Amino acid sequence: MLRKKLNKLRNVALGVLCLSLAVTQPCFASAPLGYDEYGDPIVTATPVPDSSTSTGQTTVTAPLHSDYYTQAADTDSIEGWPTGPNVEAQAAVLMDVNTETVLYSKNGDTQLYPASITKILTTLLACENLGYKTNITVSDTAAYSVSSGDSSIYASPGETFTRNQALMAVMLQSANEMSVAVAEQVSGSVKKFTELMNWRARLFGCKNSHFNNPNGLPDETHYTTASDMARIAKSAWMNPLFRMFCTTRYYEIPATSYFKEPRQLLNHHKMMEGGDYYYEGVLGGKTGYTQAAGNTLVTYAERNGTTLVAVVLNSISAAGAYSDTASLFDYGFNNFQKVDMEVDMDPVPVRNLPCEKYILKNCGNTYPFYYKSKVYVTLPTGIDKSVLTKRQAVLHDAVGPLRLKSKYYYKDHLVGWGMQYERNIVSDLLLPSPS
Repeated sequence: MLRKKLNKLRNVALGVLCLSLAVTQPCFASAPLGYDEYGDPIVTATPVPDSSTSTGQTTVTAPLHSDYYTQAADTDSIEGWPTGPNVEAQAAVLMDVNTETVLYSKNGDTQLYPASITKILTTLLACENLGYKTNITVSDTAAYSVSSGDSSIYASPGETFTRNQALMAVMLQSANEMSVAVAEQVSGSVKKFTELMNWRARLFGCKNSHFNNPNGLPDETHYTTASDMARIAKSAWMNPLFRMFCTTRYYEIPATSYFKEPRQLLNHHKMMEGGDYYYEGVLGGKTGYTQAAGNTLVTYAERNGTTLVAVVLNSISAAGAYSDTASLFDYGFNNFQKVDMEVDMDPVPVRNLPCEKYILKNCGNTYPFYYKSKVYVTLPTGIDKSVLTKRQAVLHDAVGPLRLKSKYYYKDHLVGWGMQYERNIVSDLLLPSPS
């Protein structure tokens, strides 16, 4: 009887002790239930107890670096090239948009899933193939192509949007169903659109990519590389219409007969002005996340006339992707310079007799090719352009005059290029008259 009473008292005492500990210990959130389309946790993680402390208090331990953090960049092997930063992402590339110089590359040719940065190519193809007055009506296929939790603007079958509204939804809200609707508008079907995506990617020089949908949802046959994605992003930036969708921070789609409230779209790239990870000079970009792809990010930034694009694939978190990108931009802007090759814009190799002006154009300028613009290269600070080598080739795969492309290399690494166009040197008096 006495033992039962003692056990009862002990249980009461333990209950009071546990209650007091529950009150005095800090309250922590539960483990993540999942992550949104941009890789942010829906619920923050529970801190891990630190056994090194004698007090027994629960503390938050710093996250470990990824397995790829200490891996050296491929570009570090270039003699005289600045050593690149450590980044968490499995693959990363930093490219000068204007000269196409790859300033940094780590696992640049490793095939990985792109997630929603796929929509850069989707939007570019729409910019190239859809007119301003194009209206896009959402099909049943497009509307029902998304699952619960997918990024969407909840477009209904039969709902109609202008081209600009649809592409703002694709780039700002990363709306998966609108990507499908855009693809159907451009090519008639997603299958035909993916054929266009792959054909266009090959024209950009992509050799290790294959696209199988317009939005980047998980698919074993849908993959790219950081190098290929940098080529696509660079080419997209050259399209002024694409830049409008890429750099817009806020856009509103008015109410429709299907959706009674205006849809307010915010650019989710957090390195733009006003973002949590603001970086001076960032112009825009595209975020991406799936469980299979990890965090992916494409970002454009400009300083002192130099525009860079950074690509990171399979970073450990959204914060990690932004941190990686900031490190890449610091590296690029602080260690490289744009150098004018000072090409002769109007060379005149020989002097001619006055009578020859009736035979030859341009006062006897017989130089077969001419430049339309200056030529720049991107070099590590302190490297003189005199050490560069030049390789030239005449391009025959275009309608119109022949083109002579000159590529400049530092230690066999491309640092810039220039284009010359064929000059018509024969006088019009000697040409056949048009029929």
